[in-house]
Amino acid sequence: MSTPPVSRVGLIGAGAIGRAHLVGAAGAEGVAIVGIADPSPAAQALAAEFSVPWFSDYRALMDGTQPDGAIIATPNALHVPIALDFIAERKAVLIEKPITDTVEEGLRLANIAHTADVPVLVGHHRRHNSIVGAARAIVQQGRLGTLVSTSVLATFLKPDSYYSQAWRRSLGAGPVLINLIHEIDLLRFVCGEVESLQALTSNAVRGFEVEDTAAVLLRLKNGAIATIILSDTAAAPWAWDLTSGENPAFAQVAPGQADSHFISGTEGSLTLPSLRLWRYSDHSENAVERGWKKPLDSAQQPFDRSNPYVEQMRHFGAVIRREEQPVADAFDATRTLEVTLAVRAAAQVGTSISFR
Repeated sequence: MSTPPVSRVGLIGAGAIGRAHLVGAAGAEGVAIVGIADPSPAAQALAAEFSVPWFSDYRALMDGTQPDGAIIATPNALHVPIALDFIAERKAVLIEKPITDTVEEGLRLANIAHTADVPVLVGHHRRHNSIVGAARAIVQQGRLGTLVSTSVLATFLKPDSYYSQAWRRSLGAGPVLINLIHEIDLLRFVCGEVESLQALTSNAVRGFEVEDTAAVLLRLKNGAIATIILSDTAAAPWAWDLTSGENPAFAQVAPGQADSHFISGTEGSLTLPSLRLWRYSDHSENAVERGWKKPLDSAQQPFDRSNPYVEQMRHFGAVIRREEQPVADAFDATRTLEVTLAVRAAAQVGTSISFR
């Protein structure tokens, strides 16, 4: 039996997300990380821990390992210049979210990569979660009927020590850009494109420059209405990271005790991450009229639990080999960034923002 092809990947940036990619690659088929580029002593130690060559500069990694592609897990401002260097060498890239700091830069990168015919995958890792994939399939198969509404709760408590670093208290950070972007992307991926939004933000609890709480009202192009409540100062369990089992770094609520996403349609509703489907069961001619006087049936939907970081790395290897199309390409990720950035803008101006 022939050995399946393996895509050789360089990792640029070795912070917490860099470690997640190393672990993901270790469990994925068809991909191997062949070098780490990051000047910090911690990165050098991480490379030694995973027995991977270390480089202080990504160009040295490119020359020294000749990778087939690269993961760019650096600060946001460096995403585009580094990605363009790899694209110029016709190397596929996986760029951590957000794709960059501005919509204009995201579109510039997307257009350059498209013209060069070089694949770009953006690290919206929830798209690789089997729960999210199953939810998307249920919605697209019409099992919920016409979508009516989606309610998202992202309420959790970041410890005070999290904000000991000054940059996290500035407008360049905060839960809208760091956390809400995941909810926007999941909403788009599962429920459909956003037509317009309104928003309110508050910093009343911590008093930092950046918000600690946000409320967003969105109209989707399919006519459904969505709401998102976000706060990183709430002693609450209603958040994907605390309920999905996706990231063991966070304390997890016992399965089934809490959900964070509630998707409602004319024929049924779905809660995530429990993946519980609610429907009226009797659709025969003699059935009692459906409505609030009749009980709903519910059942957890089957899915194969998997590690989204492992699946993301497997997918990236396949993208490099042109076996699969990126599940979140540069144009797609830039739209998620556009909607996310509009939340702060809408809160500041107090009016609705629309999207083409």
